[in-house]
Amino acid sequence: MKSEFINLLKGKDRNFPIIPSPQKKVFLTLFFTIFTTVTGVGIVVPLLPVYANDLGAKGVYIGMIFGAFALSRTLFLPWFGRASDRHGRKPFIVAGLSGYILVSMAFVYSDSVAGLILFRFIQGIASAMIMPVVQAYVGEITPRGREGYSMGLFNMSMFASLSLGPLMGGVISDLLSMDAAFVCMGVLSAIGLCLSITLLPPTTDEQIRHRSQAPLSWLSIIKDPGLIGLFAYRFSYTACIGIIWSFLPIFVHSRFALSDSLTGILVMLGVFISGLLQLPMGYAADRFNTRIIISTGGVLCAIAMGLIVVATSYAGLVGAVCLFGIGGGISMPSIMAMAVIKGHEKGAMGAVISFITMSHSLGMLTGAMAAGIAMDHADLVVVFPLGAVLMLLGGAVFHLALPPSH
Repeated sequence: MKSEFINLLKGKDRNFPIIPSPQKKVFLTLFFTIFTTVTGVGIVVPLLPVYANDLGAKGVYIGMIFGAFALSRTLFLPWFGRASDRHGRKPFIVAGLSGYILVSMAFVYSDSVAGLILFRFIQGIASAMIMPVVQAYVGEITPRGREGYSMGLFNMSMFASLSLGPLMGGVISDLLSMDAAFVCMGVLSAIGLCLSITLLPPTTDEQIRHRSQAPLSWLSIIKDPGLIGLFAYRFSYTACIGIIWSFLPIFVHSRFALSDSLTGILVMLGVFISGLLQLPMGYAADRFNTRIIISTGGVLCAIAMGLIVVATSYAGLVGAVCLFGIGGGISMPSIMAMAVIKGHEKGAMGAVISFITMSHSLGMLTGAMAAGIAMDHADLVVVFPLGAVLMLLGGAVFHLALPPSH
């Protein structure tokens, strides 16, 4: 797989010419922009729950810190996705990255839980301008029949950065300070901003199909059973991620008394494993039965959530999060490939990708908030089986909604 990626960079990938030569610069710019930006965001993931807990936040407020990000993304995604179909992708990407830089500086000066919630809400608005618009951009320049491979290759940048970020955050916090980690997030976002401004083509040169058409109505989206199935699966999957990111650091600190570095490694491993599988499973998504691929990944994720609770050692936790990473790595390239195909069919890539990304935001919000309430009214350990149940339900809805031909 490494040689195939190198061949792509050199323009020698004859078997899988997933990106036409004139668009390779755009693809690589988006690839490395997302890598630097998401690495910066990932740095603070293992730190925010502990930081909020140190400020005296209860479980529900810790859930709100992560939920505020998901809520604002959900509210603004529909507009930004549809607007980028009409007005171009670059302006939204540049504006979102600028917002990330400002929020990283605000974290440094925040000394209250209310401030953390507010800044995470603003960061969610910035995120709504970046991720779905970038993914729509990639989908737009991907030839038909190569959706899985293309999205798998692109997803490598996100998963690699998400795995590196938490590890960097824990190390920076241990060696320097938590404020230094926030500053690092801002610096990496600034690198992504510079790449986008200088290397992405002007908006007038973007090859957005059907730009002259009226925006796709949301009614036509929610009446599509295939999109509802994709929405349900990704909602459940990201609800589990919301639970892991929000409460696994607290769980391991209370039960195993781990350092920030070891906690960062634990959070990183699942994402890292998923990243390793993006390219081969993207290749598989273009050639094999996506229903079987996605359903298998969902079952593995559900099992992993249950294993977290019964783990009696750090090694057991490592095994559980790695299994969760395998499940996500198996299923996500197929999910995004199917979303890109739907975007081509409906002639509104931004609207479709934003709809699927809404499920991501709602899942993070629901997972974090439900787990916070469960922690306050029951016990912390119940939040992980709750995620397993949600994952199985989402997989069932996907299986029932998807046409038999897939």
